[in-house]
Parts: sequence; C-alpha cells; structure tokens
Amino acid sequence: MLDASILEQLKSHFANLKADFSFRLYKSEHPKQSELKEMLSQLTSTSPKISLDEAQDEVKGLRFDLYINQEASGVSFRGIPGGHEFTSLILAILNGDGKGKLPDAGILNRITALKGPISVSTYVSLSCENCPEVVQALNVFALLHSDFSHEMVDGEIFTEEVESLKLGGVPAVVVDGDLFHSGKASLSQLLDKLEAKFGVVEDGVQTQDLGKYDLTIVGAGPAGISAAIYGARKGLKTAIIADKIGGQVQETKGIENLISVIYTEGPQLSSQLEKHAREYDIDIFEHRRVSQVSGNSAKEIQLSSGESLQSSSVLVATGAKWRELNIPGEKEYLGRGVAYCPHCDGPYYKGKKVAVVGGGNSGVEAAIDLAGICKEVVLFEFLDELKADQVLVDKLKSLSNVTIITSAQCSELLGNGDHVETLKYKDRQSGEELQESLDGVFVQIGLSPNSNIGLSGLELNQAGEIVTDEKGRTNIKGVYAAGDVTTTPYKQIVISMGEGAKAALAVFEDHMLGH
Repeated sequence: MLDASILEQLKSHFANLKADFSFRLYKSEHPKQSELKEMLSQLTSTSPKISLDEAQDEVKGLRFDLYINQEASGVSFRGIPGGHEFTSLILAILNGDGKGKLPDAGILNRITALKGPISVSTYVSLSCENCPEVVQALNVFALLHSDFSHEMVDGEIFTEEVESLKLGGVPAVVVDGDLFHSGKASLSQLLDKLEAKFGVVEDGVQTQDLGKYDLTIVGAGPAGISAAIYGARKGLKTAIIADKIGGQVQETKGIENLISVIYTEGPQLSSQLEKHAREYDIDIFEHRRVSQVSGNSAKEIQLSSGESLQSSSVLVATGAKWRELNIPGEKEYLGRGVAYCPHCDGPYYKGKKVAVVGGGNSGVEAAIDLAGICKEVVLFEFLDELKADQVLVDKLKSLSNVTIITSAQCSELLGNGDHVETLKYKDRQSGEELQESLDGVFVQIGLSPNSNIGLSGLELNQAGEIVTDEKGRTNIKGVYAAGDVTTTPYKQIVISMGEGAKAALAVFEDHMLGH
C-alpha cells in the first residue's frame, strides 16, 4: 500500500521518536478493514517506537485511535487517512512527540485555556486540499489540551452520517451533532470560534506585551516576507504578525511565472518563504490577527489574542481573500450548498445540478472541472460576455452539460433550511427576475483586499485597496503597504515580492531621515 521510498522517508522522520506510539485499531466488517490494517502495519515497520494494538471492540465503518505512552492522545481517524490526509496522520505522531511546527507559548496558552470537555469531528474528502489544514490544527488542539478530542471522518465511508447531518461540503467541522464550521480555516480562526463557543477557564488566558519594534509587518505572504527580510537586512528590529505563513499562496497550485523558478506549488513556496525569513533575526507571531492600530509617532498594535506590541512603523501586507456574493442566503447555506472550492466540494455534487458564479478564468475552469462530475452546470456571469481566456471559453462551450447565462445579477439563494434549492437572479438587459433550481452554488468571483486592520483614517479606493505612493507609503505617517492589498496593479507573486522589498526600503529611508 505504501511504497518503499515513502517508508524509507518515514524511517528518517521517526528515527528520533522519544515517546511510544500505538494505533488502536477497532474490529470491523467493513471491506476496507484489511487495507487499513495493512497501512498501519507498514507504519509500525518504520520505527520500534510505533506499534499496532487490535482492540476487541467492534465499530461500524473504520476507526483507529492514536495512543501515546499507553494513553489516549485525543486523536482518532475514522477511515483510511490516505491522499492529502496521510500527512495529517504523520504530523499527529511527530507533533505528539513535540516535533514539527507547534504553536508558540502565547497560542499554547489560549488552547489550554479552552473550557472542556470538547469533542470535535471533521468530515473530509481525501481529495480535498483544504481539509488537512483544519484536521491538523484540531489534532494539535487535542494533543495539547487534556480534555479535547478530535476525529477525522472520511465522508465517502460514512455517507449516512453525511446525509443525516445534511453536509454539502468539506471540511465540515461538527460539534454536538451540529455544523460548527464549513470550509477552509486557519488554526487562529478555529481557535477564535472555539473560544466563542466554549469559553475559557477563569484567568486562563494571560495577556502579554510582545515588545517594541522598528518595523512590524502585518501579513506573511510574498510581500510580507520580502519586506521582513529587507527590513532585517537593514538592521531594523522586525516582527511579523500573520494568520499563516504564505497567505493566499498556500492555496495556489502550479506556479510557473516566478522568474528563475520554472515550477513550484503554493505550499512549497510558502515553506521556502518561511525558511528564508527564519534565517534572519525576525520575530514571527503566527496564528494571530490585528484588531486595532493606534497612535502617532509610535504605533500601538492590539491583537485579537489580547496581546499587544509597539512599533515605529507598520507595513500592511495582508493580501486578499475570496470575494463573496453578499446576497441573502449565502452565509446561511455555507457548507449546505454554497461552496468556494470546486476541487474540495465538487465530489459531493456528483450527478447533481450546480451553478458556478463568475465568468473569469477561475469560474470557467471550475465549470469545466465540475462538468466532469455533475449532471448539469450553469455558469452565471454579471457582464455581457465571459472574461476568461478564449481557450477556456472554447472548451467550456464544447461541453454538452454546461449552460452559460450572461448579464445575470445574482440576488438571493433560497433553500429548505437544510440545503440550497434555488438561485434567484435578474437579467440585467431585460430587467426580468428569474430563478434556477439547483443543488449547489460555487462562487468564483475573484478576490477582495484584506484592508480592514482596525486602522482609522487609512485611505482606500473604491475597491477597498489601500492607496499607496510609488514607495509604498500610505496617507498615514509611519504606515506603509505592499502587495495585493494595495492599489498596485497586476496582482502577481513576483510583483508582490518586489513591492514588499521596496516598501521596506522606504521604511528604512524614512527611519534614517527621522521622518
């Protein structure tokens, strides 16, 4: 099941394990039970510190628990963690041994302060690229919190549960039988939601002053990392505050236009960005978000975690996020018919009718992909013609199960309380109000700048982008911006890197001149 090269790599990763790990495999009549047992047996061959324990309790479907030093770790897998979830299993072992990338003391404090008991299930598809981030984050919570348990559930094996819970997309995080979260999420976003739902123990979270800096960069995508490296090289005491390293790049697949790099992928580039930044004296505060920036010559930066820091200069490099339709029903049916990732959620609509909203490259590509899975695809575009490259438009028009509707202004999503049933829209040419019956809607209408960082008076354009001059300065003294969050044209990785470097050099220039 696992080839020899993977097993050899795992032997290297597990060579220095200190704790004793065991997979507690439950009995089952499921036809894939032997396949799961084989995979776990192969993993035990990679280290004498890993064993397989076959429990006598019988379960429906597939299940095994991870034990550490003969105690339940709180991490379970219902299904075979193959595909993208294989990494989640390997990381659970490494993280359980105190290895790998774990949260710093500030985030650890917040996790352990959550009021337990907490039991969470995450329903996934093994082809989902957003699911592992959620699974791995919640596994970390379980490993670090003594009264927190988390299980990964393969939705294709537990279809009855998926139908009973009325789930329409992955990852779907379920708590106490209710949908708690749907779609991609970072560790900090999940932590915020868990704190809101369960609360924290009294005096559990300790607020902290993180210190004083010459340059604080908000965001850790290509622009932010580039700015941090240039700032540190110029001798500025530099900090990064970010939800996650890489930002939007994490979700990018093939990258073929980063000059001198013939081909790379988002996660790999994000890893390289972080590795480069950590070569310098840069303080990186990950899994955090800025809630407010105030002050004049010295900026006071408040974080949503309750922490704070002071900085002479602030450089905003927060990038962009997927744009929403902002119509009634969109938020209500998220994960129950409304989706933003066709690769992740497409399999849940096999043989069904779906809509794609957006006629740019991402929307047309999504419609083409979904046409191979779904019974029928209807593409809606606000403008009078599609904006995508002609080669993609030609491919789309060649598909017999695709309908294209242009000059369409989507106005509302209707459903039965459990899932989406209808998309209402207006024909912009005739003014006629129309509707389309369907099972799901994939929103693909581009990106929206993350310019709201709690800084009053910051000049934005009509699109919400931060207005900057040719050196990345904003209208507020001591505040700079770079990358996709700004008015700089052409949102490209290579341009963001250059803009980040330029803005950091402007910070240094102003710092030297005493501006």
